[in-house]
Amino acid sequence: MIVRAILEWDEEVQSYSATCPELNFVSSYGDSREEAISNLKDAIFLMLEPLPDHLLVKKPSSEIVELAL
Repeated sequence: MIVRAILEWDEEVQSYSATCPELNFVSSYGDSREEAISNLKDAIFLMLEPLPDHLLVKKPSSEIVELAL
């Protein structure tokens, strides 16, 4: 998967921010460009990781459906 990220240097806090607008503006930061990118990759993988079934509480009256977007 290839996604675009916006890297910005924040002079006030002396660190880089990394944001991915294509994935609901997932963001992270780091003291260097490389650290900010690495942290953003971790955040993206966590966002895309499915929830384990044991964490999904299904009520008897609820229904789970899959949506293809």
